[in-house]
Amino acid sequence: MSDHVLAIAALAVVFTVATITSVHMGALAIVAAFVTGSLFFGQSADDLFGGFPGDLFVVLVGVTFLFAIARNNGTVDWLVQASTRAVRGRIALIPWVLFLVTATLTAVGAVVPAAVAIVAPIGAGFATRYRINPVLMGLFIINGASAGGFSPISVFGSITNGVVSRNGIPGNPALLFAASFVFNVLLCLVVFALFGGRGLLGRRVGEEGTAAAPPGTGSAPAPRPPGAPGGAPGTGGGVALAPAPAVTAVEPELRLDRVRALTLLGLLSLVLGALVFDLHVGLLALTVTVVLSLVAPESSKGAVDRCAWSTVLLVCGIVTFVAMMERIGTISYLGTEVAGIGAPLLGALLICAIGAVVSAFASTTGILGALIPLAVPFLLAGEVGAVGLVIALAISSSVVDSSPVSTSGALVTASVPETERETVFRRLMVWGFSMAVVAPPVTWLLFVAPGWL
Repeated sequence: MSDHVLAIAALAVVFTVATITSVHMGALAIVAAFVTGSLFFGQSADDLFGGFPGDLFVVLVGVTFLFAIARNNGTVDWLVQASTRAVRGRIALIPWVLFLVTATLTAVGAVVPAAVAIVAPIGAGFATRYRINPVLMGLFIINGASAGGFSPISVFGSITNGVVSRNGIPGNPALLFAASFVFNVLLCLVVFALFGGRGLLGRRVGEEGTAAAPPGTGSAPAPRPPGAPGGAPGTGGGVALAPAPAVTAVEPELRLDRVRALTLLGLLSLVLGALVFDLHVGLLALTVTVVLSLVAPESSKGAVDRCAWSTVLLVCGIVTFVAMMERIGTISYLGTEVAGIGAPLLGALLICAIGAVVSAFASTTGILGALIPLAVPFLLAGEVGAVGLVIALAISSSVVDSSPVSTSGALVTASVPETERETVFRRLMVWGFSMAVVAPPVTWLLFVAPGWL
């Protein structure tokens, strides 16, 4: 067995073991890099640490630390309340409002599981109170998390853009974010039509015989599957569902006080600094975090513990292993093999399909950290547009998160009432795996085949 085949087999074992057991994928990847690198590839500890993504570590810690402070001081709850008030009694708008709320949370730095864990219980309460199909509501929340997930300051976006930048291939962070957002909006239009959205048109809260005020925003703890921040350390696809949280009573309206206003200003500064002035996202996020900690120290209490350490370890572990594969030439070998099939467009479609299928069972963050580097030699050949393929791969790997054996799908399933959970599980399973079949060719046709990116 050649070194390249051995390295690929080790990566496959990492994904498989982490999917079917509770072993954390990031820790497993680092151990796999240490064992295979030391025994077979002549890699020293310094070599392995040289591949650790220090810049990505700062980005992940910085944005999730800032988001934890925003959670602590009530800025997130204020944002949710302010957004849901925009419904004004129009029931058909409720799923769209929660889509935007979830997209906003992930766009400003919340990891996808954390955002879904916050909003899914709220959505379940709305669905029960106003007789909305829970599958429709859950898919809107999941798609919203994916829509915001590729902003330049988000976790998905930081991973994707960081890998693209480090490997010297063309990238377009703004277009990646816009394409993902629009694709998920269009996907929600399909969901709205298929899962009873048309029946909501024209209905208003007053006609339901219930109070117009939305459910409370979070006294009930959100369920966390293995691998989600604050949950068990594993990141496998098999998820034990937690009991559905009870819908809470209407909570007092939150006010935009000084601390929350400063937090919103900090988030805006982060966006402008990253997009307009091209400042490092992680360093800027940590700067905003330190300033907020100084002016409002009560907001930072316990915030470090609420950082997405599980996601940080996951991403850094996978990237460390892939960096070892790059040093021993496996990445170049794979690129040569893909290019050798003689049909670059077919190779691009195959890469997107692999990303979708594997991500339906495993971590999307891990897939993004692994598959984009594997495609780098193929992209550098110039026969397929790099920007288009990165966008297609990113979307294909993220829209399958609706699978109930993936983190987001499991969170939604766990949030619905016990009597509806089995039905929601089955329908999310069908939808999630239909996305694994449909998304790769659709994104390939839109972003790769035309050759305009």
